[in-house]
Amino acid sequence: MFHTYVLYSNSANKYYIGHTNDIERRILEHNEISENSYTAKFRPWTLMVHLTFDIRSQAMAAEKYLKKKPRVFIKRLIDEIDLQEYVLDKYSSAD
Repeated sequence: MFHTYVLYSNSANKYYIGHTNDIERRILEHNEISENSYTAKFRPWTLMVHLTFDIRSQAMAAEKYLKKKPRVFIKRLIDEIDLQEYVLDKYSSAD
């Protein structure tokens, strides 16, 4: 399984979008382990959106799609479950 995720830093009012094959490990890295990274500067991070895919290319495509969207779209994605379903539908069949 592969995951596309959106993290939010309340202290910096920033979003971070990424993908991984181990969501729990990756969030731990963002919040505790990585020291010289972009996300280390804006801790703590909260998981806001978590999408699951069978194929890595699907998770990567969803990540790329979300990174191109404006901040207002990301806020709507977090607030409205139907937008999560839209992204899942759009990339769950992509290879």
